[in-house]
Amino acid sequence: MKRRPYGLIVGVAVGMGVTAVVASQLLGERLLDPDGFLGPAWVRLPAMVLGAFLIDIVPRSLWHSRKRIRSFMQEARRLTREHWTRQRIALVVIGLTSFYITYVSYRNLKNYLPRMYSTMEDPLLHKLDLWLFFGHEPATVLHSIFGETWAAHFFAFIYLLYLPLAPLTLVVWLVWSRHISYGYWYATANCLNWAFGTISYYLIPTMGPAFWYPWLYTGLEVTGVTDLQDSLWSSRQEVRFPLNPFSGSIQSVAGFASLHTALTLIIAMVAHYTVRHALIRWSAWVFFGLTVISTLYFGWHYVADDVGGVVIAVLAVWLGGIATGQKFQRGGLAARAPEERDEAVEAELEKASL
Repeated sequence: MKRRPYGLIVGVAVGMGVTAVVASQLLGERLLDPDGFLGPAWVRLPAMVLGAFLIDIVPRSLWHSRKRIRSFMQEARRLTREHWTRQRIALVVIGLTSFYITYVSYRNLKNYLPRMYSTMEDPLLHKLDLWLFFGHEPATVLHSIFGETWAAHFFAFIYLLYLPLAPLTLVVWLVWSRHISYGYWYATANCLNWAFGTISYYLIPTMGPAFWYPWLYTGLEVTGVTDLQDSLWSSRQEVRFPLNPFSGSIQSVAGFASLHTALTLIIAMVAHYTVRHALIRWSAWVFFGLTVISTLYFGWHYVADDVGGVVIAVLAVWLGGIATGQKFQRGGLAARAPEERDEAVEAELEKASL
């Protein structure tokens, strides 16, 4: 019996969804649909797919039709038939639905952390940081190396770029992956990232250095990160000490493990195996490295948080690869021909549709 490429991602979504519903019932809390980049997830994800579809079809149709309207429509229909096959549509629907359920469940389970824990493990991880840096604060060391003015704005840009990048990379792999199996691979690893991250929050509850030792970061210039940290702290206080029972505030402060580190490493690793262009692959690795530095520079995370994020990424990519039929080799490319994997994927989807 062949393994279905979407089995694990659907299982993760169902598991996270059931856990969130059960937790909300036990705590007497209502489930919330968090807003984000371009609005709530149920709006922004279809909007991004529609945008990706138009960006995919319109420019190529204009190019091939030489901007003639009648030829443009013919080219658009041809490209749609070639790329937007039933298998591609199934990938997009399964990937987006699983991501939506997993991510919303993750945000709600993260929101319940203050209800579950009254003490945090920040002092323990802080002691580990001091030991690793020979008695020095990691943030202080980075501030002395890079400075606290222009570097603060640069690393703020890197850190905040993650916010739209998380859903956008999912859409890119679902819509434009060269092979269907690659799209399932990234989507599965992406969902595993949120699931493993939720588990890590409950295993070692922390808030992060910026919230536990805020005086270490008072010398930094005010950036978008400063505003974000202030907003997250206010939302946490509103959840802990609710004055408005109908408030839609969501608690989003959690340190261990760093999902910024985890997801950017997942992007770099999957791109390493599936993207042909070396510039894109190296850009993903550089972005991962800069993201790790930014998490320490602004005090979002302790060193242990970033190490935990690396572990999550490796597990997510490996398990996602196994679930979707990938094989690895030292050169960084899939060992088995992608066409063979896609034939198996299409056969499974064909059976499921009967």
